[in-house]
Amino acid sequence: MKNIIVTGSSGNLGSAVVNKFLEENWMVTGTVHKERNKVSENKRENYFSLNLLDSAACEAFINTVVKKSETIDVAVLTAGGFEMGGISETTITNINRQYELNFQTAYNIAQPVFMQMMKQQSGVIFLVGSQVGMNANEGEKSIAYSLSKSLIFRLSEILNAAATGKNIKTTVLVPKIIDTPQNRESMPQADFSEWITPSAIAEIIYNYSSKKAEDIPATIVL
Repeated sequence: MKNIIVTGSSGNLGSAVVNKFLEENWMVTGTVHKERNKVSENKRENYFSLNLLDSAACEAFINTVVKKSETIDVAVLTAGGFEMGGISETTITNINRQYELNFQTAYNIAQPVFMQMMKQQSGVIFLVGSQVGMNANEGEKSIAYSLSKSLIFRLSEILNAAATGKNIKTTVLVPKIIDTPQNRESMPQADFSEWITPSAIAEIIYNYSSKKAEDIPATIVL
C-alpha cells in the first residue's frame, strides 16, 4: 500500500487531498492543529497534532511515519497563510510571520521527507506556491506573502537539482484562486466558475503521483 503525508489536512485543500487518496486506497497520514485534532477509526488514516514550526518535532514525526510505513511515496504540504500589505505598511514582523507560515512550515517537513526519498530512491513532494510568489510584479499589495511564497519556488529548484537522475520530484502547485467558503465570502462579486476547487486540485495531485519524476513538471499552474 502506498503512503502519503498531508500537512494542513484539516484545511480546505488538505482535506480534499486526504479524501481523494483514501478513495484510492492509499495510507494517509495527516498533520492537524492541536485544537482541531481529528480522530479516525479508519486504519488507513492517521492524524498527528504537530507544530510545523518545530523542526525537531517534524523530524521525529517523519521518523515515526517511516518506522510504521517504511516508505513515503508522496508528501503534499498545504499548510500556510495569507496576509495583505503593501510596502508602506509591511514591517519585518509581517515578513517574519509569513516566512514562518508559508516557508518554515513547508521546509521543516520537506527536508526530512526529501532525505527519506533519497534513501528509497523515489517519491514526489508537492508544495503550494502562488501567482504573486512566482511573479514579483503581482506582489506589490501582499509583499510579505509574496516574499515567503517566492522561497517555495527556490526550494523546489534546489531539491530537484539535488535529485537529478533519481526518480524524485518536487513540484510547486500554483493556483490562482481556490474555490473555498472563505474566498467566496471575501470576494462575493467574483465569478466563482473561474476558480479551481480543492477537489479538482486533489485530482491533479493524484494523477501526477503515479508518474515518473521525469514526467512531472516542476511547476503546475492551476
